[in-house]
Amino acid sequence: MLLAAYAAAPRDSDGNGTTPEEPAAVHTGKKPEITDVRFGSITVDGKVFVKDVVFENGKVRERKKGPSKARRAEFGHTPLTERENIPWKCKTLVIGTGMQGRLPVAREFKEEAERRKVQLILLKTPDAVKYFIEHYGPDINAILHITC
Repeated sequence: MLLAAYAAAPRDSDGNGTTPEEPAAVHTGKKPEITDVRFGSITVDGKVFVKDVVFENGKVRERKKGPSKARRAEFGHTPLTERENIPWKCKTLVIGTGMQGRLPVAREFKEEAERRKVQLILLKTPDAVKYFIEHYGPDINAILHITC
């Protein structure tokens, strides 16, 4: 869905998405319709995703967790790290930590959010979806882990 536009998006020196000084991307304005959230899948605007998803500026894409896999042994699970392509251009970033809340979020990720002045909201994924939809607007993005 977002591949060409997203691939061309500016990156910071670490390749982690845009820097906070750059102008905000255009928000589509349309609230996503999330109709089903269950272990292993989420349905957004009629499309079923079977991988973690990222909502950025009104668009949805699959999470690419490859850059975080190197830390899997440290956490016993692939964590969420600042090395991924994170949707930092927001005031609030909602993290769905899984159905049982087991997604590890690296300390460095939290520090990067603080450095960028992005408020993190960490909730189990079903609660994160509710929060994201209730507070939806141009200043909120989300990363949703759909398993554990």
